[in-house]
Amino acid sequence: MPWRSTLLLTVLVVVGTHLAALGRQSDRAHLDAFAHVLLLVAAGALLGRQRYPVPVVFVTAAAATVYLGAGYPYGPVFLTVAVGCFGALVAGRRKAAWTAAGMFWGGHVLVSHWLYRWLPPPGDPAASWGQELVIATWVVAFVAVAELVRVRREQWARERAERAQAARRRADEERLRIARELHDVLAHSISVINVQAGTGLALLDSDPEQARRALTTIKAASKEALGEVRQVLDTLRTPGDAPRAPAPGLGRLSEMVEQAASAGLAVTVEGAAPRLAPGTDLAAFRIVQEALTNVVRHSGSRQARVHIDTAAGALRLRIDDDGPATGADAGGSGNGLAGMRERAAALGGTIEAGARADGGFRVLAVLPLRASSEESVVSREDR
Repeated sequence: MPWRSTLLLTVLVVVGTHLAALGRQSDRAHLDAFAHVLLLVAAGALLGRQRYPVPVVFVTAAAATVYLGAGYPYGPVFLTVAVGCFGALVAGRRKAAWTAAGMFWGGHVLVSHWLYRWLPPPGDPAASWGQELVIATWVVAFVAVAELVRVRREQWARERAERAQAARRRADEERLRIARELHDVLAHSISVINVQAGTGLALLDSDPEQARRALTTIKAASKEALGEVRQVLDTLRTPGDAPRAPAPGLGRLSEMVEQAASAGLAVTVEGAAPRLAPGTDLAAFRIVQEALTNVVRHSGSRQARVHIDTAAGALRLRIDDDGPATGADAGGSGNGLAGMRERAAALGGTIEAGARADGGFRVLAVLPLRASSEESVVSREDR
């Protein structure tokens, strides 16, 4: 509760009223015990203006109206009504604030122009309408200022909520990006390691040299996977820092073909990769990597074809294998395909994946080059 401000305002009202009464002893009623009770009620009620704004605004308006109706001297008692209305408006209780302000002004008009004949002090003349107009103007002006403060506070609250929502959305997108990167890196590398481990175990006694080559491939694949995982996790430890190694792209397609060959998959590449923006290049690399990983894991074919083409302002990637599928989850378990679709959708592209009529499986990715060029401009500006 606002103890300090309420105590300060109470002292101001009581002391200010006494100072105002010094020059009005002749035409206003003397400040007696009832006057002090009304002042303390009007000011003390403001202690609950944050928790109970509606009762407080009506209590202050009623106490101030009774105070003026009793003929006591004018003074800072008006401040209690103003602060009560301000608290109600800031709390969003607009109807209560305007009603209380209208009740206070209407009570003042009623007392000053009709009931003054029967109320103390005796012989008190009617107030001028010019005075009433001035009071009404001050009331409206103060309430209008309170309305502006309320609107501004609501705007600040909306902006804070929007910033918090945007931060949560960025965090969710970053978590999704990291999960997608880790899935693509680990799924591909572990698939290679799994195949080579099986080969090494099968040939350990009959062909030690081939088993040695399988172990060498496992070491290389695991080292590369560890490096890429470390690069992804470094973004969590030092967000905003530039990566230590460039992100993979279609320029490393030959390395991917060699890794696939070490896993027993012969990959034929048709077409040349154009110059792409980093984000699009990474997405294209991961899509091809995931598609070849799915061939290794879920297809009985030991051959795959990667076709690269640019037409109509788009990069087209087509990955085919001749099948047949070796399990019920042909083409992947679902997470890899979902990751490919998310990567393509983030760039405004599409992914089509499904069985072919001849028994094989095809992944077709279309990534717009226009988004790539815009991304390149942004990348150069960031640097």
